[in-house]
Amino acid sequence: MASLIEQAAERLEQLRQAGIPFPEVAPAPPGLRRKEEEPEVFLAGDPSHEKGPLGPSTGLSPAEPSAKATAPSPSLRIEFDLDGLAAANVVTPSAPRSQIADEFRVVKRPLLANAKARGAKAPANANLIMVTSAVAGEGKSFTSINLAMSIAAELDHTVMLVDADLARPSLPRMLGIDEGPGLLDLLDGTAEISNVLLRTNVEKLTFLRSGTPHPRATELLASESMLRLLDEMSKRYSDRIIVFDSPPLLLTTESRVLATHMGQVVFVIRAGKTLQSAVQHALATIEACPVKMVLLNQARAEKHGSYGEYGLGYGYSYGYGYGTKRSGT
Repeated sequence: MASLIEQAAERLEQLRQAGIPFPEVAPAPPGLRRKEEEPEVFLAGDPSHEKGPLGPSTGLSPAEPSAKATAPSPSLRIEFDLDGLAAANVVTPSAPRSQIADEFRVVKRPLLANAKARGAKAPANANLIMVTSAVAGEGKSFTSINLAMSIAAELDHTVMLVDADLARPSLPRMLGIDEGPGLLDLLDGTAEISNVLLRTNVEKLTFLRSGTPHPRATELLASESMLRLLDEMSKRYSDRIIVFDSPPLLLTTESRVLATHMGQVVFVIRAGKTLQSAVQHALATIEACPVKMVLLNQARAEKHGSYGEYGLGYGYSYGYGYGTKRSGT
């Protein structure tokens, strides 16, 4: 007995021979199957299955995936003027060995040791390092850049430099790049990290700008979004160190909020300028942070010292301890 398909084909041929017009059946477009051949896929407990086998209707056929799902994330890259930075006394990868580079090797070593520590005594979130000061003009942004550049020279670490000085971001100006979306845009949900994190011509260094100004910046830093973001940034790569250039502690509340998430704080003091009372007050606001390193900026050593006299005006004495009493001031 002929099958139904054979009978239908024979009848169709008879109609055509009798001169009765019959529309041609167009083949199904590539990527689409006949309805009876398409399996239904549901997620257990998903009420959206009532709107169709592929979930809620989007107005797109299965052969037309949404643009959001297929559009590649842009690969953002910036080029630092490394010669210009070196002329401004910033540590750069290709620069010959220098006094400032040696100084930052000493500064970074205990920070990296804490970041790599394991066990009960290891500081929590030790790969999150905030650089701050009591007031403006202490040199914290200069310190942030140099610390990040020095860590980028490490064989076993990568570094992300974050401009967290939300009210007065200075890193773009110092690095010679434009301002743009960044940290605040991530926190308010208007951007994804793949669209704002900047790769640089320093191989192991990425940069995140402060982002679009927001009237509730402090609340965003204290939000659950900030906690999730820090967790994502710090734990995705085990070798990553994240350096935050933060506002001065006595001028804004953002830095105090940020400090609650940090594992280590580098507190910059300008020699001969910062009042002792301001230092004590500022350090008291970040007592909860497990590790605080105090770095004395623009200190001049004795001529018979190991470094000699600092001709460029940048020198560092460094003392680090746990708590504020052993601050090295």
